Amino acid sequence: MWRVLDLALEAIAALLMLAAAGIACLQVFFRYVMNASLAWPEEVALWAFGWAVFIGMAVALGRGGHIAIDLVSRLIPTAWRPAHRFFVATMVAAASVMLVVHGIDFLSRAMQVSPAMQWPLKYLFLAVPVGGALNLCYLARPREGAAWTGLAAILAGGLVYLAVRFGAGFLYGEAGSAAVLMIVGLALIMLEVPIAFALAFGAFAAFAPLGNMMLVIVTQSMSSSLNSFTLLAIPFFIMAAALMNAGGITTKLVDLATHLVGHLRGGLGQANVVTNTLLGGVSGSSSADASAITKLLVPEMERRGYARAFSCALTSAASTLANLIPPGLGLIIYAALASVSVGALFVATIVPGLMAALALAVVVYLVSRARGYGADVPRSTGHQRLIALRNAVPALLLPLVIVGGVRFGVFTATEAGAIAFVFAIFCGALIYRRLTVTNFISSIREAVFDTVAIAVIIAAAAPFAWVLAAEQVPQRLAAAMGSLDAGLVILLLLINLFLLFVGLFIEMIAALVILVPILVPMVKAAGYDPIQFGIVLVLNLVIGALTPPLGMLVFITARVGKADVTSVFRAVMPFILALLVVLMLVTFVPVFTLGPLWLFGP
Repeated sequence: MWRVLDLALEAIAALLMLAAAGIACLQVFFRYVMNASLAWPEEVALWAFGWAVFIGMAVALGRGGHIAIDLVSRLIPTAWRPAHRFFVATMVAAASVMLVVHGIDFLSRAMQVSPAMQWPLKYLFLAVPVGGALNLCYLARPREGAAWTGLAAILAGGLVYLAVRFGAGFLYGEAGSAAVLMIVGLALIMLEVPIAFALAFGAFAAFAPLGNMMLVIVTQSMSSSLNSFTLLAIPFFIMAAALMNAGGITTKLVDLATHLVGHLRGGLGQANVVTNTLLGGVSGSSSADASAITKLLVPEMERRGYARAFSCALTSAASTLANLIPPGLGLIIYAALASVSVGALFVATIVPGLMAALALAVVVYLVSRARGYGADVPRSTGHQRLIALRNAVPALLLPLVIVGGVRFGVFTATEAGAIAFVFAIFCGALIYRRLTVTNFISSIREAVFDTVAIAVIIAAAAPFAWVLAAEQVPQRLAAAMGSLDAGLVILLLLINLFLLFVGLFIEMIAALVILVPILVPMVKAAGYDPIQFGIVLVLNLVIGALTPPLGMLVFITARVGKADVTSVFRAVMPFILALLVVLMLVTFVPVFTLGPLWLFGP
């Protein structure tokens, strides 16, 4: 029964994601082929996306697919780990009970209808309590050797919910909302509660003394936060990246890079950087690129004499380029949160992305020269390079279409993601003929849960950001910075140090949704361009994906490449230093980011 339920919910989430992509493509078709835009596609696509996320949230919980900081479980004694797992399950249950109770309360108050289809919005908001209830179902599922622990965690979670709901007013009252939000939310994150549930429960704890009317804001914010057409670009680009890997596009880019630079000192390392640069302009997902390139290049690099740890470290560092070259997912999320132009961000980040690629290539050359890596791959002939280029042309055209189309208003970033998804299917199935029904289904399943893990964090961070705004935390921080009487240079140095510290412990997506509402008003008040700051922020946080203890990209490459994690962290340090040099240049030399905008227009 559980297996059937799990597969059914997974199928529903995947079909809803596919429906959203199809509807977005339909809008582009009607606009440019039929010369008539439709009123309903955007609205229907957003409803499909919202329901897919909250249904997928429960399935991801059952499969351990939510993003969490893997820190405590590696530090505590083995004997304590069952107790720690029970604590995590209890807090997830408490957050889920909150979603059910206050989600239903919100439904009873919702009276609006959608503008295009005139559907009652309560049916959209219903996804939140349904998702919470499905979470509890998965927690209650009997598990081998511990059939009672799930029910016990639900009971304990219910008690925690009641204790906070009715005891918060006695403990800290209404005045401490912001402090409670930060302390509870961040403490739960550090204790390895999945980030989405930690943020949601932190917001609940902050609102608890304020009564039911204010608690409705938690579920309202979570459901409304996904009602953004820009955010729909995330699942589309993630699905496109997965299909590119399955359909052979990634392999063609690796072949092209190897033919171009494979004969140089550290040639396969240089090919690694070039491949990630080319693939970054197509996929937008660092984690997808890290996994794919590790599988393709690390074994060959080891056969050619490169240390396995160095190969994995290089791949993890180079995979950061996916978020620094359009269409990076970090850039899309920042644009949605900061209300800036996605097209402007895409243009502004091209030069910094190429600077980062060049910096990594310099490190590869220096390390390879010192250790004697490379220079054993024969130089490709001009004919071989032309064949490799011809095979890679379809993949190389896609980033030009995406950036040019978004920048010049041909289509939105979301529609560009849907087009990339369809293009990946076309290339994989008809041009490269590597995409089969089996690996198509497998890729979509993987992409849906990658999307859910990100989107649930964005949803859970919405009430978190609401509390910060209501308590005027950004304004207070800006005033505090202003009282230091430090110039813009000192302010930017302090922000960079703060962001690098945050990146040690918090995953990029979570950090974006928490920090953008705080930092963007501050830098705007200081006269710093929000487009330039977006690139600085994303660059800081992708560096954090390489640093311990979180270091998500390092963990991905070490796991896929079967390398020692500690050795990979040591090997990645020169690449981090190179990216820090790029960070300082991007932060303090505006022409690198704003120059292309001055050239091509705002």
